[in-house]
Amino acid sequence: MEQVILVDENDVAVGAMEKMEAHRRGVLHRAFSVLVFNTKGELLIQKRAQGKYHSGGLWTNTCCSHPGPSEDIIESARRRTKYEMGVDVEPVFAFKFIYQASLDHGLIEHELDHVFTATFDGTPHVNPDEVEDWKYVDLKLLRDDVKDNPERYTVWFGKILEKLRIKN
Repeated sequence: MEQVILVDENDVAVGAMEKMEAHRRGVLHRAFSVLVFNTKGELLIQKRAQGKYHSGGLWTNTCCSHPGPSEDIIESARRRTKYEMGVDVEPVFAFKFIYQASLDHGLIEHELDHVFTATFDGTPHVNPDEVEDWKYVDLKLLRDDVKDNPERYTVWFGKILEKLRIKN
């Protein structure tokens, strides 16, 4: 059973919990999101597979997951991006933030999300168990679409794009 790292608001680890239990109870835990850009500045986004435990069929950032209790978060982000997207990148820390949101299937996201960026030019080789579709998108057009059609996107992705605006 996959474990997540429980943290306080200062990102200090305070324990571990089974991933689904943490999402059922809405307990604050560590997560990461990876944003992969090509050299034209377009963002590689994915449509989550319908069979995902939450937010299936929604568009989101290149990759997102949770580091394991004994795993370095950068190595976890790299490993997971390769697993989901078939892309080997060097994630660079950008920022982190806390959010809480109710999701489908009665689950609650309460995450301290570490956001990383990376660069990749090429075609991903996606894992169909994780990813239904993908595309590179102009950031301005993407932000407009997320604003106009938030129901097409994961809740955390909209929050990341809001934060990223400050960083750009």
